[in-house]
Amino acid sequence: MIDRHDYSPWDFWSTASPESRRRQSEHQAALAAAHADWTFGDECFVSELAALDAETLSLGDRSYIAAGAYLTGTLRIGADCSVNPSAAVRGDVVFGDGVRMGAHSSVLGFNHSMEPGTPVFRQPLTSRGIRVGDDVWIGSHVVVLDGVTVGASAVLAAGAVVTKDVPAGAIVGGNPARLLRWRVPPADAAPGRDRLRDRVSAFADRARADATALLARSFDPATGLYSDRPGADPTVRAQGDAVEIADLLLGSTPPGSDPSGLIERLRGWQDPATGAVPPFGPVDVPGWEDGDTAYHVLSTGYALDLMGAEFAHPIGLVADATADSVIARLDALPWDTDPWNAGHHVDAIGTALLWARRRGDRIAPGVAEALFGWLVTHADAASGMWGRPSAERGLLLVVNGFYRASRGTFAQHGIPVPHPEAVVDTVLRHARDDRWFTPSRLDACNVLDVAHPLWLTRAAGYRRAEVDDLAARLLDQVLEGWQPGAGMSFRLAGAEPGLQGTEMWLAIVWYLTDLLGASDALGYRPRGVHRPEPAASSHHSLSARPSAQ
Repeated sequence: MIDRHDYSPWDFWSTASPESRRRQSEHQAALAAAHADWTFGDECFVSELAALDAETLSLGDRSYIAAGAYLTGTLRIGADCSVNPSAAVRGDVVFGDGVRMGAHSSVLGFNHSMEPGTPVFRQPLTSRGIRVGDDVWIGSHVVVLDGVTVGASAVLAAGAVVTKDVPAGAIVGGNPARLLRWRVPPADAAPGRDRLRDRVSAFADRARADATALLARSFDPATGLYSDRPGADPTVRAQGDAVEIADLLLGSTPPGSDPSGLIERLRGWQDPATGAVPPFGPVDVPGWEDGDTAYHVLSTGYALDLMGAEFAHPIGLVADATADSVIARLDALPWDTDPWNAGHHVDAIGTALLWARRRGDRIAPGVAEALFGWLVTHADAASGMWGRPSAERGLLLVVNGFYRASRGTFAQHGIPVPHPEAVVDTVLRHARDDRWFTPSRLDACNVLDVAHPLWLTRAAGYRRAEVDDLAARLLDQVLEGWQPGAGMSFRLAGAEPGLQGTEMWLAIVWYLTDLLGASDALGYRPRGVHRPEPAASSHHSLSARPSAQ
């Protein structure tokens, strides 16, 4: 028999009969017993008329799922949340606490590919995931599309089609959704917000105007190769940096280049036997322990990706791996003495996994699960990271190693990091260390390795005012570092500009500006090594394998 609580469950535990309460408790117990990865908090309600087909489901205290709701994928729903009648929550989705979702709304944390020439029903699914902060009201008939983050205390007005991130405290509506007004005005609201937007817009305009000149100063016409800066030797990384800068600022390959020839040159550097791209110079191909070789999985792979191409050969780092060998490799990395170097190699493994999936290469069973499982089970719950601080460098190598390891794995593959609030605590503590964060000592590595983790964990809304204050202070210093016609130096103050510094600082400016809700004023968004979204794969993400829509 249908009970009114199936459709209006908010007062179930205070008004339902003892028999109804007993039956509801037994229903939840049966669901939990049948699904090892389903958990229900205290005083939850799950209608027997709801359709639940999730891989994992966590429902917080006092949350409810009404009749006709449809839930699939990998779902984490906080406390005091509601999924009202005929709503759909699918894919890789995380709700904070106090999220209220109106009837007939859909939150879809996955999508179909739609390349021409293949019927849609044969296209692979992609999943970037959806994150919704605390205290969010999702009105009726709202659609939230894959890849969106909704900040805390936002309101999605009835009928909204949400295709991009919603800032904390914003009220958005329409198709596509746009800002209507503020429920909670940001701390740097106009005119301060307008000044921020004007500054970052002027920075981006200056960078675009100088893009051709700064690329030309590092190019050797005789060899057809780029160096990081004039007078330096050409490197594999410099070619990748040039491709990324041109894509970011000009929307093209480097000026004067032949795209097909450039693709073939990059592909030709790969060793067919190992899949590695060694540094220029040595005759012998170094092992994967070589730092430059490991990084070339990223720099060359993403340069090819930006031009619509891929590696010519499988990458042995993953193609030759087994679950046991991955665990052995991770165990052998110097987490306690050099967590940055350990994270550097994890980044290469995670990115090699991405390219293997993209190519359709065979991957031994359990390789991906071994990689992510090791990282989750070895993360320190107190710091959210791997490794230990040292007296000489404090948290520097721990935080920088976390960026590298999490970039290539959790961020790139669209999987939530295991201890986001602890990560924020650790990053904010590290950013107070004057050895690395006084204006005269800023370098691109240290700032990026703070900005990215804070951006990656932003959906939690944790210590947001402090995060915004740090982002604003760093951005204020970084925007002054552009050198006309030359770009930016890796060490922000008093060093010669180069391609590496320019590429990294452009990405840093995007992350800091996006944390402050104004990145659209830049007119660019990183798409390569430092892309914010998970990279699309021809295979499902580990975080969600939803059924076809």
